[in-house]
Amino acid sequence: MIRERWTVLFLRGEASAVRQYSLPMRAVRPVLVSVGILAAALLTAAAFLFYDSGARVRAGLLARENSLLEQELEDLRGKVGDFETQMADLAEQDLQARLLAGRAGIDPDVFKMGVGGPGLAHPGEGELWSLDPAASEMAYAVRYDLGALERQASLLEKSFDETEAVMEERLDRLEAMPSIYPIGGPLSTLSSGFSASRFHPLHQVYRPHRGIDISAVYGTPIIASGPGVVTFAGTMKGYGRMVEIDHGFGVISRYAHASKLLVYRGKRVQRKELIALVGSSGSSEAPHLHFEIHENGQAVDPLKYMLPSTAPRLRR
Repeated sequence: MIRERWTVLFLRGEASAVRQYSLPMRAVRPVLVSVGILAAALLTAAAFLFYDSGARVRAGLLARENSLLEQELEDLRGKVGDFETQMADLAEQDLQARLLAGRAGIDPDVFKMGVGGPGLAHPGEGELWSLDPAASEMAYAVRYDLGALERQASLLEKSFDETEAVMEERLDRLEAMPSIYPIGGPLSTLSSGFSASRFHPLHQVYRPHRGIDISAVYGTPIIASGPGVVTFAGTMKGYGRMVEIDHGFGVISRYAHASKLLVYRGKRVQRKELIALVGSSGSSEAPHLHFEIHENGQAVDPLKYMLPSTAPRLRR
C-alpha cells in the first residue's frame, strides 16, 4: 500500500543550502486544519473589527448630525425670539393706530393665542422622539412658537386692514368737512356766536341763534368752507339769498344774507371756492354773513369745525 507523504523544501538562497523534509499525510492534515481554522478566525475577527469600526464611525457621524441639528434648532429658537420682539412692536403700533381710529385694542389674551389653529402632536408621538427625545422636544417648541407667531401675524394683518379702512373713512370725512371761515381779512369781524337763546335786534325777541355772524364790507367774497355739492342756491325766508352745501357724512353748511349768489344747485365746489358776496338780504340790519353747520339735521356750533388760523377778528 502506498502511503501519501508531504515533502517540504526550505531554500536559503543558495543551491547548496536546501533542506528537505518528508512528512506523512496523517501528520500534515491536523496542521492544515489548524491553519484553516486560524485563518477563518482571523478573517472573522477582521470582519467584526471592520464592521464595529464602521458602526462606530456611523454612530459618531449620527451623533455629530444630532448635535448640529440641536444647534440649528437653538438658532431657530433665537430667531423666533427676535420675531416675537418684532411682533410685540407691531402689536403696539396696531394699538396706537386703533386708538387713533377710535377702536379698542385687541384683547391681550386673544392676541397671545392668536386666532386659533390646528393643535400640534405631542413630541412623544413623532418618529424623531425614538431617535432623539431632546431634539424632538426642541422641534416641538419651535413649531409651537412659529404656529403662535403665524396666528398673531394673521390677527394683526386683519386688525391693520380694519383700522386702515376706519382711518381712510375718517380721513375722507376730515377732507370733506367745512373747516375754514367763509370770509376773513382785516375788515371782517366775528360779531355774534352760536346760542340757544339770543335777543334778535330786528325782531326784538329772544330766539335761538343757530350759527355765527361775521360782519364784513358789502360785496366781500364768501368762499366755501369745505368741498361738497350745492343743494340750494336761492332765497329763503329769514335767510335772504343763501347757499347750502352738502359735504357728505350728514354735514351741511349754510351761507346767508348774501348780496349775490355765484353758484347754482348741483354744482360741485371745492374748499375756498368763491360762492357768493356779502350782503344784507333777508332778516338783516347790516352787511354780514350768517354761517351755519348742521349735523344730521341738527344745527351745531360752527366754531368746533373751524381752524383757528382762519378766524376773523372778534368784536371788542
